[in-house]
Amino acid sequence: MQEVTVYTKPMCPFCFRALALLKDKGAPVNEISAAYDKAKREEMLARSNGKRTYPQIFVGETHVGGCDELVALDKAGKLDPLLNGD
Repeated sequence: MQEVTVYTKPMCPFCFRALALLKDKGAPVNEISAAYDKAKREEMLARSNGKRTYPQIFVGETHVGGCDELVALDKAGKLDPLLNGD
């Protein structure tokens, strides 16, 4: 299963929801709290092509987007194949 990187900020309900979904899938998650770390925030902005909202989610090197995009992928049946590298 591919590692998932999730850039988060404290007390973010969308971050909590995305992390819970990924945990339910058994995905290995690298959570990076980026809201108050300038270097991590700049890293997130560079990887996400300037997206500033939280969370920003990457499966391997694929930018998924935020929580809504993650949930939409799951509902469309496309999240599991992505996580499994298919």
